[in-house]
Amino acid sequence: MNSEEIIEWTRKKMESTLSVLESELKGIRTGRASAGLVEHIKVSYYGTDTPLKQLATIAVPESQSIVIKPYDPSILKEIEKCILQSDLGLNPHNDGKSIRVNLPPLSEERRKKLASQAKELSESAKVSIRNIRRDANKHIDKEEEDSTLTEDDAQKAVTKVQDITHSYEKKVGETVDKKTEEIMKF
Repeated sequence: MNSEEIIEWTRKKMESTLSVLESELKGIRTGRASAGLVEHIKVSYYGTDTPLKQLATIAVPESQSIVIKPYDPSILKEIEKCILQSDLGLNPHNDGKSIRVNLPPLSEERRKKLASQAKELSESAKVSIRNIRRDANKHIDKEEEDSTLTEDDAQKAVTKVQDITHSYEKKVGETVDKKTEEIMKF
């Protein structure tokens, strides 16, 4: 692997970490209803745990409610059960054709808990990014030992990896700050 390949690998892995963080943050409730809140809930469908978004259309007709219409109405009860068992604290209402989930307003205490949960996800993502940096630096060191890279090229690659690391740590911070702002909005 040459230095460009290592840098490209680093960038792809860090981008992937950022995407995972964004996906996890969608599952944290804000003051408004969002399809992202329930789309990743796993529902047992013919013995396979399947994300809800693959089993139903999820709509947000109003800012405080979510409507879930399964493609197969026979799984309404299973969807309802999975929403109740999730840690979202939601109370679904089954009308026989669809499920409506009304979101109660968040208390100040709950908002603070959700904001701290977002911060924990941010720290986790930053640790992943730093681990990717460590792995990239190991690759660079190995290439230098094998005389594939000169000392100067290795140093340039290490500097570039560090710049990419700072860039993605900043993106993680901005993403979580934006989510925290949404959570704390009344």
